[in-house]
Amino acid sequence: MDELLEQFLIEGPEQVQQAGEALLALEGGPDDAALVDQAFRAIHTLKGSVGLFDLPAMGRVLHVAEDLLGAWRDGRQTPSRGAVDALIAATGQTERWLGALAATGGGLPADADAVSADLVSRLSRVLDGDAPASAAVPARHIDTAWVEALFRDRELDPTRHPTVTALRYVPDAGCYFRGEDPIAFARAVPDLLALRITRRDPAAPVAIAAYDAYACDLVVELLSAAALEAVKGPFRFVPDQIQLLSWSPPPVPSTPVPPPAPAEGPRSLRVDAGRIDALALLVDELVVAKNALSDLAGQMADGLAPQAAAQILSDRQAALDRLVGRLHRTVMGIRLVPILPLLRRFPPVVRETAIALGKEVDLVVDGQDVQVDKAIVEGLFEPLTHLLRNAVDHGIETTAQRVASGKPARALISLVARREGDHVVIAVTDDGRGMDPARIRQAAAARGLLPARMLDALTDDQVLDLVFRPGFSTAEAVTDLSGRGVGMDAVRAAVGRQGGSVAISSMAGQGTTVRLVLPLNLVLTKVMVVAVAGERYGIPMDGIVETARVEPDRVQPIRAGRAFVLRDTAVPLLPLAGLLGLSEEGRLDGVPCRAVVVRVGGDLVAVEVDAFVGRRDVVLRPLTGLLSAMPGLLGTTLLGDGHLLMVLDVPGLIAAAPGDTAPAGQGAP
Repeated sequence: MDELLEQFLIEGPEQVQQAGEALLALEGGPDDAALVDQAFRAIHTLKGSVGLFDLPAMGRVLHVAEDLLGAWRDGRQTPSRGAVDALIAATGQTERWLGALAATGGGLPADADAVSADLVSRLSRVLDGDAPASAAVPARHIDTAWVEALFRDRELDPTRHPTVTALRYVPDAGCYFRGEDPIAFARAVPDLLALRITRRDPAAPVAIAAYDAYACDLVVELLSAAALEAVKGPFRFVPDQIQLLSWSPPPVPSTPVPPPAPAEGPRSLRVDAGRIDALALLVDELVVAKNALSDLAGQMADGLAPQAAAQILSDRQAALDRLVGRLHRTVMGIRLVPILPLLRRFPPVVRETAIALGKEVDLVVDGQDVQVDKAIVEGLFEPLTHLLRNAVDHGIETTAQRVASGKPARALISLVARREGDHVVIAVTDDGRGMDPARIRQAAAARGLLPARMLDALTDDQVLDLVFRPGFSTAEAVTDLSGRGVGMDAVRAAVGRQGGSVAISSMAGQGTTVRLVLPLNLVLTKVMVVAVAGERYGIPMDGIVETARVEPDRVQPIRAGRAFVLRDTAVPLLPLAGLLGLSEEGRLDGVPCRAVVVRVGGDLVAVEVDAFVGRRDVVLRPLTGLLSAMPGLLGTTLLGDGHLLMVLDVPGLIAAAPGDTAPAGQGAP
């Protein structure tokens, strides 16, 4: 990918976002000339940039969009709902094309010309005044089932024919009298790949006595490797009797394949010059520290006393430790990007979903001055998209229901990001119907997630957490959008891969809030290193309430487990070895146990370990591949001796534990 294209793929989405924001705002203020100017400038700049590359489909759409905005700016037309809808559709498609271009670096998708034609037609009709101003022109929907069947029946290779031209010809019954030969038309098509000729009603019985040899009863379907215009040529006199399209066959893998990873754009980052200067100064200090170690090595070679050498080495190691910490924080600071541009991508998503469902919804976003690591921002788009679509579909009532319950007809969803210490908190809040714990209990019981007595023992907050179970939903109808629980496990997994957590709070009739808590960046993390069954594991210090040494007489058997009293509070005691599926043979009865006390869902839980090894500052690396979906694991880090340390999510381990291992209130029988 050349440098000019990389720069375009950085600036292009910014121009699309500016245009989209202005168009959405125009719905509330169609007379705002400043908003029209903002949208016009963005589309004009984007069109000029597209002209530098071989992207004719995108250029045609942006050219007509610019003409329409120019008509608004010059006063020849006034913004209408239908016109705004058409322009938003154009900017949305442009954003998708830019994403595809960033993923491949080679060009637009195979259907770009067909999609472009639909958008150009839609924009042109609004511009020419042929379409009603109050309604958007729907996109054309083409039946492609016959194309797929013909491609499959002829066993064509998708790798050899990534794009084909498909034509379906239904001749007029009296075509023979006009000298038209449907078979000759089909034979004249260049680069013919497949041809199928059938009757219009293949299931109808054939009665020879009633057969009319002068009435055409055929349907001609064909596939060609030639371009659209070349295939259309033989049928130029019967354009009203053909269906013509460019079609790309889906891949047909021999074995199931995982879903494709999100496309990545160019790996670039805009950095303030002051941060680069600070990084250069730190590198200078590191060079000085390195030279100091070389000087110490020379002194030791000259006979420096071991005790003096140890003291000097300790001092210089401490200085080097401080420099490395500053260097890491500076580098991580360079990776910080504003989160607000990400949040501003979602109003069109909510708007599109609301229109599809016939609801009226406003989205308010707020994340001013909040900066987050670039990798975390890139990983948030899909989970936030899912949460917002579910909020519109399953959380927000219909307009009639809202009015009947005394609510405003237009619903409100807020997407707010704020900083809390070393974390960013993102809250998605709707003022819809809320979530009913009783209904969730019924759905969980019907699906056999937990026995009835366990469900009855759970608090309402713990019941809400059940929506994160894979496949759980209370939706009565299954659609592409419905069901707040559909895919909520994927949301938690995606946030967990970023080192974050997800929680739900809801009040029936008033709304629901989904709260995401994520680290600001990949800074040095303090962990407590513990020993269990001969292995070492890390537990994040910010998740530890305290550590305790519990005498044997304080530990009491409760149900299938154990507990002890800590400052007048009964605390369940769970063996970490058991949670990890390791052998507990090394545990000795009658000796004090060492425990790490953590908070799980508002309750204190103690986890027994064999020993406390110490505290470490580590760089936590999130898990990837198969391990990324495992509960109870936050990531890994390398220790100074070269060994790999697994860093545990203790609350996640406890929540995923079987019923006979979990503490009371967390699934215990």
